[in-house]
Amino acid sequence: MKNKKIHPYIIIIVSFLSIIIVGTILLVMPFTTKDYHSIGFVDSLFMATSAVCVTGLATNSVTNFTIYGKIVMVILMEIGGLSFITIAIFFYTMIGAKIGVSNRFLLREALNQHSVSGLIPLVRKIVIISFSVQIICAGINMFSFTHYFDNWWDALGVSLFHSASAFNNAGFDIFGDLGEDSLIRFKDDILVNMTTISMIILGSCGFVVIDDIFKKRFKWKRLSLHSKLAIVTTLFLIFGGALLIKVTLRDPDFTWLQALFGSVTCRTAGFSTYNLANLKDYPGAYLIYIVLMLIGASPCGTGGGVKTTTLAVVLIAIVFYARGKSARAFGRKISNEQIFKAFVLIGMCVLIVFLGAFSVSIVQTDRTLAGTTDTYGMQEILFEVASAFSTTGLSMGITTSLNAASRIILCFIMFFGRLGPLTIIGVVNKNWLGASKEEIKYVEENVIIG
Repeated sequence: MKNKKIHPYIIIIVSFLSIIIVGTILLVMPFTTKDYHSIGFVDSLFMATSAVCVTGLATNSVTNFTIYGKIVMVILMEIGGLSFITIAIFFYTMIGAKIGVSNRFLLREALNQHSVSGLIPLVRKIVIISFSVQIICAGINMFSFTHYFDNWWDALGVSLFHSASAFNNAGFDIFGDLGEDSLIRFKDDILVNMTTISMIILGSCGFVVIDDIFKKRFKWKRLSLHSKLAIVTTLFLIFGGALLIKVTLRDPDFTWLQALFGSVTCRTAGFSTYNLANLKDYPGAYLIYIVLMLIGASPCGTGGGVKTTTLAVVLIAIVFYARGKSARAFGRKISNEQIFKAFVLIGMCVLIVFLGAFSVSIVQTDRTLAGTTDTYGMQEILFEVASAFSTTGLSMGITTSLNAASRIILCFIMFFGRLGPLTIIGVVNKNWLGASKEEIKYVEENVIIG
């Protein structure tokens, strides 16, 4: 009897689901919070999903968690950022275990690579770089955090948690004891801003790009097309986004440093040095935030979104289609298959965000902000759903006001966003072991487009 091999995408999906379930069980315990009251199953599921999907949306403040709860959150963020499969393969190699062909193929899909060659060295580099950057930046941030906390131990704990959250683009913070949400207190602290920006960029640019830069010894001409597109698009979005945010957000107290931080954190990081509830008064800035969130990070990184290279390929394809030529960049042709995948991903993104916002607007009958008499509408809901799908974690302040049904919907959206729509729909592909072989040839016929 022929053994039927399990689709690698199914294994990836099940691994993420398993970690979310385990995280939910760990967080539902009463000793997760300082008052020893369980936050409930739905909130535990939401927090675990948000941590594993490195989103940052929270129905409960992590500040109120005990050391146990915070450690659980850090572990979930690390697993979510690097993926359980990457971490498992790393530990297998550390103990000298042999990595078989099937596991290498699975790793290839998890890291979104085209070949199984060189994957094990890449995994080692990913894990080593990740924790090295986090430890170094935590040490740097200690210089600022010691001024805000009573003792050195608290400052160290906050620094380590913040580094894990920033590098993995999770967006969770534990600064609630300081009386501010997220990093608003540090909006003028250049050291905290720049170290956080550095960690976000390093985590979101993609480990393949970092590896390519070091292997090619920082020589631009030798970099792969993927690395060049990711770097150019990232820089364009960061500085172009900062300029547009500053121009459209006309708050007199809003600084250029806040604009730069806002542009970077939209790369699915989720921190904020500005009260985003005010965005409803600045529709231009509101749209810029949503667009930047949906674009997100680069492939094989800790961030979400449709990815920078997807945007680059779509724009290049449009330009060259208008000129009647094949799409190319930096002297290299882009295949029609890659262009097709890019447009499918963009289409899936728009569809999921639309359906998600529509679903939440239907089930969320009470539109009153928790603890106030203020109400919110579709503007805030769309922002929340876009943030969930892109695994950004930015919010206009309505997360804690959502009912159980809305939170469950957001959990699904975060899950789809973290795995990627192509991974979800790729499960139905029966030809994942090789090229597609259609048994029946169909007559081709044109369809009127446009």
